[in-house]
Amino acid sequence: MLQAKTISFIGKLSKNNNKPWFDKHRDEYEAAKEDFELLVTEILGGLSVTEPMFKEQKAKDCIFRIFRDVRFSKDKTPYKAHFGAFFSRGGRKFPGAGYYLHIEPGGKSFAGGGLWVPEAPLLKAVRQEIDYNFAEFKKIIEDKKFKKVFAKIDGEQLKTLPAGYKEDNPAIEYLKMKNFTVGHNLPDTDLTGKGLGKKVMDVLTTMRPFADFLNRSLG
Repeated sequence: MLQAKTISFIGKLSKNNNKPWFDKHRDEYEAAKEDFELLVTEILGGLSVTEPMFKEQKAKDCIFRIFRDVRFSKDKTPYKAHFGAFFSRGGRKFPGAGYYLHIEPGGKSFAGGGLWVPEAPLLKAVRQEIDYNFAEFKKIIEDKKFKKVFAKIDGEQLKTLPAGYKEDNPAIEYLKMKNFTVGHNLPDTDLTGKGLGKKVMDVLTTMRPFADFLNRSLG
């Protein structure tokens, strides 16, 4: 669970996204950050029961910095108005598929993950994996529990056919995708509840076959 003051801080930051305000409330930020780290540590512990690769990871390996890189962005607000963490075999910088937790009050929190903006060689390999093993991929995403937790596979699609594939390919809907992600909404009322960690772990565990399939393309 998260403390109410952590959620409150994120909400206030979204309305006061500037350095003077942040500096004045840095103590609140440090407390909120520590609270989020505890949640991430709990989730790592739960995931490590069935995925040993998480046993050696620490919260700091997974949590994204709150400071935005504004060098090439029109949006110059200096801070992210959310907390985020990526769980994978290589921490938050892993290029393949993994699990993601996003905490942002106002109904914008979710747990899920997948493959986000992969580089061209990996995207090509994922498309090939789906094309060659579409029956297996379809079985994963049409699993009863999977569909109950995740309404759909999200991802921006190409407007044209990907090179080497035809319109009548049974997997074309997915072969056109440039990202492969899923998400399950976490209501604000869940964020401070005692069962938050377990609920997040249940969501992430449900998507494990999906993430494992995508990561086969890494070799």
